[in-house]
This record gives sequence, structure tokens and C-alpha cells, in this order.
Amino acid sequence: MHRTLCFATFNRLALTRSLSSIIFLSSRSALRKQRRTVMSSSQWTSEPRVFSPAGFGLLDTSLKIEEETLPTYQPEKYYPTQIGEVLDNRYQVLAKLGYGVTSTVWFGRDLVESKYIALKIFVKDRERNHELDIYHRINSVESDHPGKRFIRKLLHHFTIAGPHGQHICLVHEPLGISASDLIRWIPGRAMSLEDLKPYIQLKNLLLPTPMPKALSDFEEQEVKTQSARKVLHDRTIYTSSRFPPGDGLPLLSDFGEARFGDQQHSEDIMPNHYRAPEVILRSSWDYKVDIWNVGMVAWDIVSPFTLVDGRNPDGVFDDRFHLAELVALLGSPPPAFRQRSHLSSVFWDNAGNWKGLTPIPDKTLEGLAVNIKGEDKEGFLRWLRRALQWNPDDRPTALELLYDEWMMKGLKLGNKTES
Repeated sequence: MHRTLCFATFNRLALTRSLSSIIFLSSRSALRKQRRTVMSSSQWTSEPRVFSPAGFGLLDTSLKIEEETLPTYQPEKYYPTQIGEVLDNRYQVLAKLGYGVTSTVWFGRDLVESKYIALKIFVKDRERNHELDIYHRINSVESDHPGKRFIRKLLHHFTIAGPHGQHICLVHEPLGISASDLIRWIPGRAMSLEDLKPYIQLKNLLLPTPMPKALSDFEEQEVKTQSARKVLHDRTIYTSSRFPPGDGLPLLSDFGEARFGDQQHSEDIMPNHYRAPEVILRSSWDYKVDIWNVGMVAWDIVSPFTLVDGRNPDGVFDDRFHLAELVALLGSPPPAFRQRSHLSSVFWDNAGNWKGLTPIPDKTLEGLAVNIKGEDKEGFLRWLRRALQWNPDDRPTALELLYDEWMMKGLKLGNKTES
């Protein structure tokens, strides 16, 4: 029962930067393959930067780096972006920020409005771009909801004619690093329970745009000390640069796996470790999968280890092992949940007993939480169990989870003066 890893709401573009085994070469012959697409325009208010054809490390072409390391990588699907080129006669590419299964992300400058932007260039021939549809829906809604300002804005989009097909490119404001990357900078890669509470309230996605000076310094650094790269006969694979963090409230972003709430859903979503039970059993699902996700992400914030492994002894994601772990952690599912999917009969009998397709592991939430730091660990585990209910109808709403007694306890909600 091999599972294909798919990106979901909490999944970010990987910024893998481990280059310890990469050999730097000094060859200049490959520089002839560099290409620049710089055109003049009367509408430009700033001049494009000029990048030196030397002064960067060339990497061993036999080693796989960045998007090449993805199991589904096919080079012809990716647009061969070149640092320094100008796209849509307007946006100059200045640095690579990350990569993923469906796109690469780049830092750039809008030469018309003379401001920094981020470019998300999708793989070729995605005739209908789901993320673009989501942004169109968001932009079409007239709302004064205060949360609207915490959604990443789509500034523009256009199509690039690549050597193997068409590529949709989204233009965004440049946000800071993802919150998951921020956690990697924390000693032990885990926050305390006290730090978790405001963090959950702020949602863990992309940090806000860095200060203008930080962006300007980042640009200068990329021009003077260019990132290492691997130059091939038809493209250049750049290493991702570490983008400066922002300061303030994070924004929701990356809507590639978002779904419209007015439609029925039963398709496979979510990264394997995070899959809600109804997703595992191919049942219909709704926004309550996000409540499950909040619980799983909360655990990841305070623990350096994922709550569920879900892999069999061969290292393959396996529904039998995934569900067995959930039984160990949460107990047996209620009848109302088992009745949601005909696949339940594969794993449980009519009385709700586990059929033993694989042994139930000897693990508990309390046992796994031994090394979590902070006060009122019992309150956190109670809160976590509220979110991780088998039956989605038993999970609280986002507002109910936010105003849970444990979440409110000890939070500094602002100083109030007595009249």
C-alpha cells in the first residue's frame, strides 16, 4: 500500500541546502551556457542588475541537487530559469528561494514599479492551475473580514514559453521564510508549550515581508556573492539562498492544495504523516481535516519527532501501520466513524475490534510526550485529543479550539486598565 507523497496546506517548498558532499569546480567552460534575457523598456523605473559571469562555485554535474533530488523529477517539466533574466519584460530574477514538485520559487525585482517580488514558476503544461483558481476566488470575494489581510496577495500572473511547453508564473509579494524553517533554527528543533500557544494562534505559514533594508542587503549579497550552481547542457540548477526572516504576523500562503468548501471532496490530500482518518479510508471530507492538521502541526512544533510514522518495516507508507498507530494513540474509532467508509471493514470487525492486519504498537500520547517542555502538559494533551478525534463531526471548530481553556490559560491578551 505505497502512498504517494502529496503537498497539502501545511506543506512548504523544500529549501534543502545540504552541500557538504558537493564538489566545487573551477571550470569556466560551462559559463558559455549561461543565457540572459534582458530587454530595455520605456516603462522600467529601475535598471536590471548585471551579474558577473564569474565569481560563483560550479558544482559537480554528477551529483543531484535541489529539484533533481525529488523522486518525480523530470527536467523538461521545469522552466530553465536563469538568474539575471527578465520575465514578461518586467520581472528580473535575482535569486532562487526554493523548489517543489510543481514549481520553483525565485526572488526578483519588478522593474516597472521598482519593488521586490517573488516568482512562482510552475512546471509545464498545467492547463488549469488550481492555485490560480483559488486566488481568483479569493479576489472575487468582497469582505471586510479582519483575516483577509493575513492572506498572501497575488499581484500578477503570466505565461512563459519554455523550450518544452508553457509555464504559468505567479507574482507575489516577497514573504519571509516559512515557520517550519524557523523552527529548524531553534535548539532541539522544538518550542515549549508556552511558546506554542501564540504560535498556533498566528498560524504557522510564511513570515511577513522582511524590512526593506534586509531585502536590499539580500539583493546586494546575491549580486556580489552569487549562489553555487550546476551548469548542464540545457539548464542551470541553482542552490537556494537563505531568505531573511520577517517580523510580525505570518500570512497564509501556498494554496496549491486548498479546496473550495462548496464542493464534495473524497480525493487524497495531505502529506502522509498528517492524513486524517477519513482521508486514509477514502471517505468524504470537509474543513475538519484542517482541525486534524492543526493538532498534528502543534505536535510537530513542540516535539522534534512526528506523532505518527505510518511506515512498514520496508520504509513504505502503509495504511495498515498508520491506522494501527492511531488506534494505539487514540483508542478504537466509534461506530459513527466506521460507518462513513466501506473500507472500515478491512481493518475492523462489526464489533469495532481491530482485525490484526498488523500489531497495535505499544505507544501512548503520554509516553511520547515525556520530553515535551513546558507547564500543564496534561492540558495540552487534552487539547490535542480534542483536535485528533476519529469522527470529524466530533472535532471542534477552529474558534472552539482557539478558545479552549488550555489555550487561554496564561496567554497575555493585552493590558487592560480598570476604570
